[in-house]
Amino acid sequence: MPDSHTPTAARLRTFALDDLPLDLIGGAVAIGNFDGVHRGHAVLIQTAIAEAKRHDSNALVLTFDPHPRTFFRPEPPVFRLTPPAARARIMAALGVDGVIAARFDTAFSQLEPTAFEEDVLAGRLAARSVIVGEGFRFGKGRAGTTEQLAAAGERLGFRVAVVEPVVGEDGERISSSAIREALAAGDIATANRLLGYRWFVIGGVVHGDHRGRELGFPTANIALPPDCQLRHGIYAVTLATDGGPPLAGVASYGRRPQFDNGAPLLEVFVFDFDGDLYGQDVVVTFIDWIRPEMTFPSVDDLVETMGRDCETARRQIETAGQGSPIDKVLAASG
Repeated sequence: MPDSHTPTAARLRTFALDDLPLDLIGGAVAIGNFDGVHRGHAVLIQTAIAEAKRHDSNALVLTFDPHPRTFFRPEPPVFRLTPPAARARIMAALGVDGVIAARFDTAFSQLEPTAFEEDVLAGRLAARSVIVGEGFRFGKGRAGTTEQLAAAGERLGFRVAVVEPVVGEDGERISSSAIREALAAGDIATANRLLGYRWFVIGGVVHGDHRGRELGFPTANIALPPDCQLRHGIYAVTLATDGGPPLAGVASYGRRPQFDNGAPLLEVFVFDFDGDLYGQDVVVTFIDWIRPEMTFPSVDDLVETMGRDCETARRQIETAGQGSPIDKVLAASG
């Protein structure tokens, strides 16, 4: 088989557990929630790719939708760092061959560990290798352990690799929770460092009240999911359309307290651009934090500050460069 694990800008399909194509059955399967697909997750995926190459098969990821924590405790919902489309985009950049999204419902949550091992891993997936993190638990009541999984692998014919937690440069454990906290604080630098790439969102451009155009800063407006807990404020960003290059810009995420204090909205002003983005899906990538959302004595003061925000964003984007190897692959995909 050709080396299909080279990072690529190609789209990656996500399959239901019962709809996996025959050519993807019998591969190396990394298991987890993979929210954020951060540097720790990347190690699991790299291990799966190495295992797949070892037995000339496919590198797959088995994940769960909705997030199990949201299933068991719907309120408050989990801030999803990478909804399915974003998750697949990153996994394609990492060289994954396919994503399997198991529907996490009542029936799935009640699977005994042995049923998960026998029916899902050995049965429906015919896994040849299974890769999990050190703290992985599975089955009803999270009763299954990595030790039990390894014993099942010996019995059922699949190899089990357990990956230790990944620690960052400052000694902190890399986790989705830490990244959520960083984004909630507007700490884009920390979030991006833990992720190993620049955090981004995908959404459709919708019509707004055209106030930005009236102020001289026409914006592409994107409604982010209700669970988004990104700090309200002004950010240096890039925006890319499907297959297009990233375009530098500045974004406001918040309730527009100067005017209506309405529902949170992401509003992106793209520098040196006069095209029509309405109705298009775009990728907005966050480069750096500029300032919090605020009110001003007058609209003229707001406009003056917006001009300074643009200058700041241009400097930040120029200084940031192309980013990590993953960023470069993602940028190539638009």
